[in-house]
Amino acid sequence: MFFVDILETEGLGNRSYLAGGRETAVVVDPPRDAERVVAAAAARGVRIAYVAETHIHNDYVSGGLDLARLTGATYLVPAAARVSFARTPIADGERVTVGAGLTLRALATPGHTPHHTSYVLVEDGQEVVAFTGGSLLIGSVGRPDLVEPRLTEQLARAQHASAHRMAAELDDAVRVLPTHGFGSFCSSSQAEGDAGTIGQERRTNDALTRDVDTFVAQLLAGLDDVPAYYAHMGPVNAAGPAPVDLTPPKAADGREIAERLAAGEWVVDLRARTAFSEGHVSGTFNFEAEGKLATYLAWLIPWGKPVTLLAEDAAQLAYAQRELARIGIDRPAAAATGGPSAWLRAGDTLRSFPRADFAALEKARERGEKVVVLDVRRDSERAGGHVKGSVHIPVHELHDRAGEVPAGTVWVHCAGGMRAAIAASLLDAAGRDVVAVDDGFAAAEQAGLTVTGGS
Repeated sequence: MFFVDILETEGLGNRSYLAGGRETAVVVDPPRDAERVVAAAAARGVRIAYVAETHIHNDYVSGGLDLARLTGATYLVPAAARVSFARTPIADGERVTVGAGLTLRALATPGHTPHHTSYVLVEDGQEVVAFTGGSLLIGSVGRPDLVEPRLTEQLARAQHASAHRMAAELDDAVRVLPTHGFGSFCSSSQAEGDAGTIGQERRTNDALTRDVDTFVAQLLAGLDDVPAYYAHMGPVNAAGPAPVDLTPPKAADGREIAERLAAGEWVVDLRARTAFSEGHVSGTFNFEAEGKLATYLAWLIPWGKPVTLLAEDAAQLAYAQRELARIGIDRPAAAATGGPSAWLRAGDTLRSFPRADFAALEKARERGEKVVVLDVRRDSERAGGHVKGSVHIPVHELHDRAGEVPAGTVWVHCAGGMRAAIAASLLDAAGRDVVAVDDGFAAAEQAGLTVTGGS
């Protein structure tokens, strides 16, 4: 009897899989922190015989090469992928034996990338699971615009063809287990649910219910912003990532933190936004450890800029360090734990700014206060409705466009509060008076603010 264990990387919205039988297993699209996979295999009592990549990833650093080194597993990489390390190329239709009665069949499914390959697990001659990577997702497909702009439409059409190939070749009962689609920006859209079958996708997935021209037009029209750090992931993975180093960074005191800030380096406070707003070191930025840290910090920080992490305790620091390693921010320049008073240079004082809700914003407007409402959501979110008169700068553009924010106290909001906290910290560090709106956007209209459609 086969098994499939899901290894979830929530911060990036991705999944890896450990699948096999009584003695041996294969790992599909492993995360950077490969020891996590080794532990899962040990808990199962199985040997990792194969590590398989569906594609050269654009949204995270793969742990495949390191995992293969650690375990002695055969490293399967699509034959058409251009890489600079030794691996076992696998092409469409090729099979490997995972264990007694278990084989893995490669199925070429270009679209997310030109070389994308899915893998079908076969038990005693019956196909049971399709590991679809960034091809057929739950109710969606992987986005086709991450490789080369001139290839986007061609790859979108290939996604449609690949989805139809899987639907034609695989039985309805075959489980669909993708890598992307659980919050990852590699998904062309976010669908509900986290599991499916070929039969379910045949009935509900746009790639399988719409003709190719309609599908491609709608797919391309719906593509969202691409995180800036994606441009660095593909090259890192193609070159062969180095083993990850999760040993603690060197400790920094208040004097060193101040010196790093003065040098223009990024000092990131990982505490909850409520704690940060109440008191923080001037010039620091707030990226909550639990708030999609890897995605948003990597999106905003100039690539290669030294980063120092400030955490409540060693556990929070270790968590953040692991999250950042997954997207190639391998070694923080320094770190400190404790609280903001311990991070101050002698003679310095803490800064703070207020938090409020949309009802408080409406009251401030009623009082005639000069306020600037800054919306830091993405374009696609704002298109669904925005506060009338608000300024729009997506959070991932704010660091470079802060000078465009009009004079006055800035009330900054997003959809729920997390990105508003990031934006408020960026503006606070620049010396602006800010109020972080820590509220769900649905409350804006309920508070009496005029919400209008369009951009």
